[in-house]
Amino acid sequence: MLTIDIQIENTHHILTPSGEIDASNSVQLDESIRHLSESGAKSILVDGTQIDYISSAGLGVFMSYLEDFQEKGVSLKIFGLKPRVYEVFQILGLDQLISIFPDKESALAE
Repeated sequence: MLTIDIQIENTHHILTPSGEIDASNSVQLDESIRHLSESGAKSILVDGTQIDYISSAGLGVFMSYLEDFQEKGVSLKIFGLKPRVYEVFQILGLDQLISIFPDKESALAE
């Protein structure tokens, strides 16, 4: 099961998915990110501390926004991924395309 919490902190929108992100619920993640984008968010931080698993469908959601966000000047950063989840991003080379940070403080400092 996946739950997604969204909070606003200063100018940052913090999206916190909890649980597993797979083909059956990646649409939920997509809708949350799209909603933030359409509501004018310029800084989206994804708190990865509660993500237990992510499938290629979940990774695809993040990938689908990269070009669009670059054109619109939207910052997308992910922080706090568990080693096992981070490894999936690394294997696919997504750590080269998406800004990934060890913790919230370093994501905000960048």
